[in-house]
Amino acid sequence: MEDLINKWNRFYSQAEIESSSVSEVLAENTYLLPHKGTALDLACGLGGNSIFLAQQGLAVTAWDISSIAIAKLAAYAARQALNINASQKNITEQLLTKSCYDVITVSRFLDRTLSDAIIAALKPGGLLFYQTFTREKVDQSGPNNPEFLLDNNELLRLFSPLAVIYYRENGLCGTLWQGLRNEAQFIGQKMHG
Repeated sequence: MEDLINKWNRFYSQAEIESSSVSEVLAENTYLLPHKGTALDLACGLGGNSIFLAQQGLAVTAWDISSIAIAKLAAYAARQALNINASQKNITEQLLTKSCYDVITVSRFLDRTLSDAIIAALKPGGLLFYQTFTREKVDQSGPNNPEFLLDNNELLRLFSPLAVIYYRENGLCGTLWQGLRNEAQFIGQKMHG
């Protein structure tokens, strides 16, 4: 655990918060967000999604294993008066409270053991915005360890209890230098009752 924390602390010590960006699946589908409510940004890094969600009027909880990333995000949120509660956490199923969030975002992070807990943490009607790396790649961007890479259509299987609002995974189809490559995007909604 300490090795993982140190790895990400080294990474984020070299990065500036201004370099963080919102995930495409969230930015391109902003119109689906509720006008108020609670959001959770899992494995938030420097908080591109957190900042974006707070700017849309949501009360954001942001978790990451890196204390450096969390410190930078918390300082930025305070300077900008953004409603972001950023905490260093080793993300486990036990951390996720049932029916607590209107929106959950996960970007470039994959822990398959969290799928059921993520679904349970959504309020009825809540939305999951998920974007991460796939095994089918056109170049070497992202991780190489298959444990952190999605198989074809895997997000659809991992989150099958959710109603699919949006899914995109271009794989190796068509003109390889155009469109979404090396990643899959998913938006799912927890149905009422």
